[in-house]
Amino acid sequence: MSRVNDVPLSVLDLAPIARDAPVGEALRHTTELVRRTEELGYRRFWVAEHHNMPSIASSAPAVLIAHLAAATSRIRVGSGGVMLPNHAPLVVAEQFGTLEALHPGRIDLGIGRAPGTDQRTALALRRTMAGLSAEAFPQELGDLVGLFTGDGEREPIVAVPGRGEMPEVWLLGSSGFSAQLAGLLGLPFSFAHHFSAANTEPALALYRESFRPSRWLSRPYAMIAVGTICADTDERARWLSGPASLAFLKLRSGTPEPLVSPEEAAAYPYTEREREFAAGRFADQAVGSPETVRGRLANLLARTGADELMLTTMVYDIQDRIRSFELVAEKVASGLRAPGDRDG
Repeated sequence: MSRVNDVPLSVLDLAPIARDAPVGEALRHTTELVRRTEELGYRRFWVAEHHNMPSIASSAPAVLIAHLAAATSRIRVGSGGVMLPNHAPLVVAEQFGTLEALHPGRIDLGIGRAPGTDQRTALALRRTMAGLSAEAFPQELGDLVGLFTGDGEREPIVAVPGRGEMPEVWLLGSSGFSAQLAGLLGLPFSFAHHFSAANTEPALALYRESFRPSRWLSRPYAMIAVGTICADTDERARWLSGPASLAFLKLRSGTPEPLVSPEEAAAYPYTEREREFAAGRFADQAVGSPETVRGRLANLLARTGADELMLTTMVYDIQDRIRSFELVAEKVASGLRAPGDRDG
């Protein structure tokens, strides 16, 4: 897909569950998608940790990553992300050390500081309130990295697998906290533009201002996750976006549901306020024909100077999901320039 001067494109998937469909079908569809996106030349494929959500099947990223990595041979596979407050650092180090040992050089460990769920579910996962606060995150992150490198303060505890089997570690964020921390630690940073678009540019600026070279990076490296639905026409893409808009509305209203069909989404009795909220879901994302999507992504690159884009495509039918990534690879990717190559 990519030429040397094109910006790398990657995939963020949530294994969406359709209404009245078994969870296994959602996981099989994600497996089908990772195989196809590998064929198309996408750089990496991440799955996101969410809990207590009937529309998302990627609640156990390490397990799903093991399956997806075994089903592919080249594409990098990882978490977008593991929510560190939900887990003891030793558990994460052992899980991802195992993945790295099985698939060396192909595993990414994207780490987030929010639990990715409500506090009651987070407590059920962790079994204690300790470690669930934002203030605890830098120490827990330091403990995790130390278990991989052997430089931590938890000697003589050794993560096996883990020590010496360090995946590529990323920090994820939707505000300035993780952006600044990623910069101070010299780690790559991925920003959640797909649900926090207003904070994208300030967070990336803070990341670059805070960056200190490290053993992992000599210069900042920023990736943006952007909601992307590409279809043959703008009208078709907007039609396909209906289920995701409705799912987002249901989530924000505290009543999450499995993904409905475009027909069901179009028939939903929105109030005027709800319709306005749903319409804003993709206001600063990339939804439309290949020409529209190329323009939206190019504008985002020009505004942010991102080094990589990660596309997340929440649509009802797996063939529409695959087709979106095919269209981007075939008709959009070659027109997107990496930050250092825009002039030529």
